[in-house]
Amino acid sequence: MTDAATRASTLSERLDRLPFTRMHLRVLTGSGLGWALDAMDVGLISFVIAALAAQWDLVPSETAWIASIGFVGMAVGASVGGLLADRFGRRQVFALTLLLYGLATGASALVGGLAALLVLRFLVGLGLGAELPVASTYVSEFAPARIRGRLIVILEAFWAVGWTLAALIGYFVIPASESGWRWAFALGAIPAAYALIVRWGLPESARWLERRGRFGEAEAVVRTFEASAGSSAATSAPERADVPPAAATSLGRRLGALWAREFRVRTACLWLVWFCVNFSYYGAFIWIPSILVAQGYDLVRSFGFTLVITLAQLPGYAVAAWLIEVWGRRLTLSVFLVGSAVSAVFFGTAAVPGAIIAAGMALSFFNLGAWGALYAVSPEMYPTSLRATGTGWAAGVGRIASIVAPLVVPALLLAGGAPVLFVVFAVFFAIAAAAAWGLVDRRGAALDDR
Repeated sequence: MTDAATRASTLSERLDRLPFTRMHLRVLTGSGLGWALDAMDVGLISFVIAALAAQWDLVPSETAWIASIGFVGMAVGASVGGLLADRFGRRQVFALTLLLYGLATGASALVGGLAALLVLRFLVGLGLGAELPVASTYVSEFAPARIRGRLIVILEAFWAVGWTLAALIGYFVIPASESGWRWAFALGAIPAAYALIVRWGLPESARWLERRGRFGEAEAVVRTFEASAGSSAATSAPERADVPPAAATSLGRRLGALWAREFRVRTACLWLVWFCVNFSYYGAFIWIPSILVAQGYDLVRSFGFTLVITLAQLPGYAVAAWLIEVWGRRLTLSVFLVGSAVSAVFFGTAAVPGAIIAAGMALSFFNLGAWGALYAVSPEMYPTSLRATGTGWAAGVGRIASIVAPLVVPALLLAGGAPVLFVVFAVFFAIAAAAAWGLVDRRGAALDDR
């Protein structure tokens, strides 16, 4: 690699020197709204399915399609969204994904049959699937190098906010009337409208603008952040450094570059980690309430256990956010994945309430901490010209696992019950922990601006 390719451009250096400012907070919270919407939708659909199963006399295969079709949309959306973000910009794709999500969610409140709902659920998934990898790419390109990983983990913590909102709506709104599920969908569309307004008020990525040759706009964005840091941090614009050549300049070349000699190992390892983590997370957490009911606990007690287990997510994010800038990306991700594997084995064999709650909380703690670290490391694997593409395709591969896992769980339960099921999840976590060591650790280093 040439010296021009390895040194950061002037604008990038100025972004990395900044303290955390009010503008960084705007970028973080504006992007976090979309993250919370994704979690709220994934959590809310389980409550909606329960209501529709009774109202529409749906058979299990039909309810399974309602859940799965959204993940199909997410798999497509994640892959396409990354490509679009590298071509047309991060902010524009943000806005389009939220617009698609909001319209499809609002329209879902008006459907009268299964076919229309499935079409709209696919469109919702399409928007949300494109949202997450683009959001992590966007925030990482503004974050100062020394705290970049920490900010992405905090961004991922908005997932817990959305999941909590889903639980509140599911508990208070859906059971309140026969049209409760319709009101739930309507409520889901309202924050999407707000998030859309917020997004249009955010700046485009200065790194992306510079990469596209729009130097004046990139300079203006960086100056805004410098002004937000105060006059002492602001700097006059130095002469622009030469921008290193792009790693890829077209859609086809971006896809091909993911498997070029420089990136093929990290791409293979990243896809493997994404697939394994999605498989175990969605396989476990979607089925935990049902597994507890099958073990003899009533529905109320099962939901109570699940709520307590879920509360361990936020401490998991907090610890991962601290460790990722102390231990680095690979070690933090690997340790949290190993912790997830051990916790899965204990949860599968737990027989008394105390052990179930303790093992479940450990699983929640380690698994969500691993998610935070994974989202932090993914955008750092690739240069600016194909960063969103690489992150999006990794997320798309992961979404395939989220489609497969819930369908495999019943067969595994039939074969050996919860112990066998959670040992399988543990194996997937262990594979991911090993694959994490094939990734590049860029703790404290500038992003690759090619």
